[in-house]
Amino acid sequence: MKVAVLFSGGKDSSLALHHALQKGHEVKCLINIVSENPASYMFHTPNIKWAEKQAQAIGLPLVIGKTKGEKELELEDLEKAIEKAKKKFNIKGIVTGAVASVYQSSRIQKICDKLGLKCINPLWQKNQFDVLNEIVDKKFEVLIIGVYGLGMENFLGRKIDAGFIEDIKKAWQKYGVNVAGEGGEFESFVLNAPFFKKRILIEKSHIVEDKEGGRTLVIDKLKII
Repeated sequence: MKVAVLFSGGKDSSLALHHALQKGHEVKCLINIVSENPASYMFHTPNIKWAEKQAQAIGLPLVIGKTKGEKELELEDLEKAIEKAKKKFNIKGIVTGAVASVYQSSRIQKICDKLGLKCINPLWQKNQFDVLNEIVDKKFEVLIIGVYGLGMENFLGRKIDAGFIEDIKKAWQKYGVNVAGEGGEFESFVLNAPFFKKRILIEKSHIVEDKEGGRTLVIDKLKII
């Protein structure tokens, strides 16, 4: 099936893209929404401007939509971006990286139904430790670029590897954090994956701390190598 992948640049949308390719879908493009609201209900926001470079490294065209990030209204902007991809690339389905968020998955499903597209959620309801282990097993290179949950303070700038999984398991046992970050505990950025034609190297970054104690690794400069 000709599909587009909703792509944030993080681990889940990248793993969903990998699954789509493994299933034999013809991925025609990626769709990315840039929100002005850092606390968007629907969309990943940290370092979102670099998704275009990630798409270049992957070798797929990127359809970019923009939104002010107002709750529910931002869905209209997502619908416009999906409709644009449908017209331009004749896609028949949308692939999402939804793991456990009913809020996100139900709204994307509604848009797909309206536009006559199949909604494909390859990670839906998967065990979240299995998601992390798959990322490690398949040699994804994933950087933690935001930490916003109790017990996550020392995870910023780390890559998802076996040690990360062990440590987040302890945070889950002690604080009940969502190990896949589905509760907004952390955000990630993919530097390389099996389907990347080239990998990404971060050359310059800085850390920003918010009023609630959350910390974000802001990428200032990167290159494709």
